[in-house]
Amino acid sequence: MTLEILTSDSLGAVRHGFFTRRGGASSGVFTGLNCGSGSSDQREIVQINRGRVADAMGVPDTHLIGVHQIHSATAVTVDAPLAEKRRADALVTATPGLALSVLTADCQPVLFADLKAGVIGAAHAGWRGALDGVLSATVAAMEALGAKRADITAVIGPCISQRAYEVGPEFIDNFLAEDQEFARYFANGVDDRMQFDLPGFGLNRLRAAGVGHAEWTHHCTYSDPDRFYSYRRTTHAKEADYGRLIASITL
Repeated sequence: MTLEILTSDSLGAVRHGFFTRRGGASSGVFTGLNCGSGSSDQREIVQINRGRVADAMGVPDTHLIGVHQIHSATAVTVDAPLAEKRRADALVTATPGLALSVLTADCQPVLFADLKAGVIGAAHAGWRGALDGVLSATVAAMEALGAKRADITAVIGPCISQRAYEVGPEFIDNFLAEDQEFARYFANGVDDRMQFDLPGFGLNRLRAAGVGHAEWTHHCTYSDPDRFYSYRRTTHAKEADYGRLIASITL
């Protein structure tokens, strides 16, 4: 099966993609393009999957670069392949031939580009990272390489949608403690449950950071098991593990 790669016209001619699970070599609960070395999938199979992504991005395997994601607000600048993964949740570069990548399974994968300046970025933004500032940190790191905020386009890829993201009252407290206006990203659910709009919040944070254009692809990871892995769906199904989707961008 060929790879399925979702793209955005807003990112122009820069090579990028939000890869679905289709076209991979993994089997069982990981069936498809599982690119997560942190999963219990066979390491050799994950490497095959990542090799297919590198080929699609037009780079050697060694130039498909990621970080050890820790739900932080840390963005790192790279100008060469990394000897070992750094602990962070976003990467930026102005070096052609490097394919920046992030892994997700409900969290937001966000790809950035300032085509005028030749600067790109990729961020993993779950609720914690988005609240703590990983998206604005990515923009700031791009700016340090010569990007201009007004020239940056940011696209949020497949992630969990509001209708699938049920949270408890203690969850919303994290947001209200930061800003009472963040209540707008929560809708009433059943009993004391609330429904959180993760991509809506991500768009808010991107616009607050001053990017020229921000959008979401409107794909829900939870609601489409044939195309996307989902941590929350796996948890509800009581499965042992889950695959990780990859998103990547290169100059």
